[in-house]
Amino acid sequence: MQQCCNNFLDLCIINIKCKTMKKNQIYFLLVAFMCLSQLSCDKDDPEVPNEEELITTLTYTLSPNGGGDPVVFTFRDLDGDGGDDPIIQGGTLAANQSYVGRVEFLNEAEIPAEDITEEVEEESVDHQVFFSSSLSGLSVTYADTDDNGNRLGLVTNLTTSSAGNGILTITLRHEPDKSAAGVSSGDISNAGGSTDVEAMFTVNVQ
Repeated sequence: MQQCCNNFLDLCIINIKCKTMKKNQIYFLLVAFMCLSQLSCDKDDPEVPNEEELITTLTYTLSPNGGGDPVVFTFRDLDGDGGDDPIIQGGTLAANQSYVGRVEFLNEAEIPAEDITEEVEEESVDHQVFFSSSLSGLSVTYADTDDNGNRLGLVTNLTTSSAGNGILTITLRHEPDKSAAGVSSGDISNAGGSTDVEAMFTVNVQ
């Protein structure tokens, strides 16, 4: 009788140990599977790029060399793409005149407005402002450089000659190829990169 009881107890202990071992094995397998899944996700998931700052407003202020009132071109699109049309103000320039131009970028969706120009300056090697005009009597040249000595475009020299009407397009590119052909002189054709903001202004030269 005593032997039977001992055998029964031994079987119960073995059964408990087996169940415990099975539970431990299942728990271990679950933990291992979760770890492997996490590693796989970390490896396969693409890196999330840094979000670009919202630019709602672009201003191009032209101060005449020799004195006089500045001419301010303004592009404002407070609700971003797909909403209301942007409010654009062009300007009138004098013929045979030179100007110092300064470009500023703002995010007026924030209160107070956020000055994106500071960020462009801080990340100057990753940005360049391009200017193109349909007026043969208007030219824009760079007057500043980035941290590597390449063109930036926040400060420019604009010169007019003959009278006429046309369009001045200002484009801020992010991560352009500044070593590509023509980019250093302001040709956007080979610049690549992505457009942060682009504005087209009506210009009268008289």
